[in-house]
Amino acid sequence: MLGELLRAEPAAFVALAGVLGLMIGSFLNVVIHRLPKMLEAEWRADCAALDAAAPPPAPLRYNLVVPRSACPSCGAPITALQNIPVLSWLALRGRCAACAAPISVRYPLVELVTGALSAAVAWRFGFGWDAGLALVFTWTLIALTGIDLDTQLLPDSLTLPLLWLGLLAAALLGRGAAPVPVDLTSAVLGAAAGYLSLWGVYHAFRLATGKEGMGYGDFKLFAALGAWLGWQMLLPVILFAAGSGAVLGVLLIVLRRHAREVPIPFGPYLAIAGWIVMMGSHQLVAPWWQFAR
Repeated sequence: MLGELLRAEPAAFVALAGVLGLMIGSFLNVVIHRLPKMLEAEWRADCAALDAAAPPPAPLRYNLVVPRSACPSCGAPITALQNIPVLSWLALRGRCAACAAPISVRYPLVELVTGALSAAVAWRFGFGWDAGLALVFTWTLIALTGIDLDTQLLPDSLTLPLLWLGLLAAALLGRGAAPVPVDLTSAVLGAAAGYLSLWGVYHAFRLATGKEGMGYGDFKLFAALGAWLGWQMLLPVILFAAGSGAVLGVLLIVLRRHAREVPIPFGPYLAIAGWIVMMGSHQLVAPWWQFAR
């Protein structure tokens, strides 16, 4: 019944997706903040286990659920009323209720972006499996973008499930008539070509300069984009990503807001380009799509 209503009333589905996106955005803030810390704790535990002379410390329970979210300044727990997406931040005027320490504007910004992009996906695809898959794709890309901007990491715990989900969706639902999911052949070739292309660029750059131009996480993210969008869309994605990254990198250097020797994460550009291609493939890259097919 609900599905029939949302299919018959696109505006209701868009509104519902927007509200759901706000709530998911609140959770993505947790993922962006905690997942790198969880990975660091795992790496420290592995190193301690290899060092027989240093017994590993007692593990603390720290994951995406526990401990409860708290103010980083004073440690006061955040109540449910203080955790309503966007509204709580506005009501608190961007400050902790206990100690008045400032709360980063990034938290409501992530929530707003997630809500807006979720509503856009609902409007683009309409109610159905395509929209559900596109929402998962969108949310994962937002989490990866935030983590890469903060730490220059693209965790396997996000990129690899995204890759396998794209291949699974292609195997079960792929038909090649919509941006997602594509047919299985396009998805498999896209995953392989996405990984191997950046792997080749990485090693060629390393041989030529002796430096590492990107990380293995970029290979896996590009492979995941290939699994979702098909091999035909890899060229538009990499052109969008490289072009926007080059322009922004030059601007940051010219404005002296970024030193030349400091690396710029490439994952966010891949993620943005992949989302744009998914959303606008018929309009933005339709000529290329017809040629590639």
